[in-house]
Amino acid sequence: MNVNIEPSWKVQLDREFEQSYFQDLATFVKQEYQNHTCYPKGKDIFSAFDHCPFQETKVVIIGQDPYHGPNQANGLCFSVKDGIPHPPSLVNIFKEIKVDVQKPYPQSGNLERWAEQGVLLLNATLTVRAHEAGSHQNRGWERFTDAVIQTVSGELEGVVFLLWGGFAKKKAKLIDKTKHHILTSGHPSPLSANRGLWFGNQHFSTTNKLLAQMGKEPIDW
Repeated sequence: MNVNIEPSWKVQLDREFEQSYFQDLATFVKQEYQNHTCYPKGKDIFSAFDHCPFQETKVVIIGQDPYHGPNQANGLCFSVKDGIPHPPSLVNIFKEIKVDVQKPYPQSGNLERWAEQGVLLLNATLTVRAHEAGSHQNRGWERFTDAVIQTVSGELEGVVFLLWGGFAKKKAKLIDKTKHHILTSGHPSPLSANRGLWFGNQHFSTTNKLLAQMGKEPIDW
């Protein structure tokens, strides 16, 4: 089936789009968007890929679900649109960046600027019904995004995977550890961060050190 996604990803993922599970998923998502308010906007469902072409992927951050409040989700995990108040997890991400790489706390929570430097901001589930967290889980998105992780692992070299929290850490089994770097920590949500499982992980400076060692351009977080 024809999926409107960035061309380099389309080449890599075409086999997934042709499978029956994905066609069932597409039917489900289409019906949900017709009958309910869903996020992100249809044009933003594959935004994480559109802003980060396949061959330019240097870092992968894995989230779980899009934000389910009005005007928050923009198709990139942890990211919100310009002018939208920062959700608690994003606040804690920016606080860690401020300490770790001495970068001022930003005005905008839109992480497209990261994606355009090669950071794939991948939610495991790419859509959600308004105000109903997890409402589109177990419909096929996870199978698709697992295939994305395996494709990055198999086809690219020296990618830094940032796995935050128990859900993301389970994805480590999909990654070839002999070719890539995996950094793990607690989730940036207040529940985890306030228990000392997030702050001080230094993932942003460590990622840049690893990229530099591989001769790749560091990320301007």
